[in-house]
Amino acid sequence: MNRFYLISSFIVISGLLSLYSCDSSKTKEENPATDYSKTENWLSLPVNGSKNVDVFYVYPTAWYKIDPTEPNFCAVDHPMMQIGSQRAFDRQATAFETAGNIYAPYYRQADAGYTLSLPTDERWAVIDSIPAKDVIAAFDYYINNYNNEKPFILVGHSQGAQVLLILLSKYMSHHPDVYARMVCAYVIGYPVTTGYMNANPFLKFAEGADDTGVIVSYNTQSPSVAPGANIVMANDIGLVINPINWKRDQTPATAEESLGSYMPVDDQGRFGFTPHFADARINSAKGVIECSSVDENAMYQISGAMGPGVYHSFDISFYYYNLRENAQLRADCFLEK
Repeated sequence: MNRFYLISSFIVISGLLSLYSCDSSKTKEENPATDYSKTENWLSLPVNGSKNVDVFYVYPTAWYKIDPTEPNFCAVDHPMMQIGSQRAFDRQATAFETAGNIYAPYYRQADAGYTLSLPTDERWAVIDSIPAKDVIAAFDYYINNYNNEKPFILVGHSQGAQVLLILLSKYMSHHPDVYARMVCAYVIGYPVTTGYMNANPFLKFAEGADDTGVIVSYNTQSPSVAPGANIVMANDIGLVINPINWKRDQTPATAEESLGSYMPVDDQGRFGFTPHFADARINSAKGVIECSSVDENAMYQISGAMGPGVYHSFDISFYYYNLRENAQLRADCFLEK
């Protein structure tokens, strides 16, 4: 299958060689946040937010450096990133479109190859600079200008998930009135560790299918992936909830129990409903979801950027329809309070 459509951390936009970039030599103070009063800086901005709940979506890495001499951050209007983020939106954010009005800002991203090569502490410092500055500014603008005190769902994947962890830690701790309206934060494709939760004791991790004000998180891989071999996880052990049966223990959920995946259905990279595709079982020792029902070699041919058996690109796609149902359930439970 064509790798063009992938929404992994190394989305490839063939033929797109124009080099839009930020000046990474500037300090954070010299790089002010993107201006989110400008509609062109939004990937998705509903004209009529008619639903009772909003969704604030932060896409995964949609840009990478073509030339190693390029800066480590891209511009907010970089064509590769804007095309890649739309593809990610179509295959991830749409899982949540039935639950709420989807707002999604463009934001300046860090190069994944550079970031993932760093030790964990340095990764956080990179993401906590320009990417988090933009997303927090976008979220604050959304809260003050578009939200109208509605409940909201946060959704982020990969780099977008890590940015959400920074937003949760920094913004919500200073805005408890806003945090009180959070239905759920789907922080998928980056580990949420016990250390992170201990450092932010006001946050809660999900314990079931219908609790609210909580974080939902998992990372997906094959049982064959050795500890430390998943570059996204590094040596972290994430807290996990099963996205099919919504349990925290190691009770397996079969592919037959799944509501369906959203997977490539042709050689042109079009996605569609795929029934009984992905199972899910928590491996507590590794802190991941293990999926054993898919063809590991076939998945590697489709998306091998992270290595054999690492299903990072499909964290949301594998469990797309279960996530859709769950977001609606949590939203309904929140509104009933």
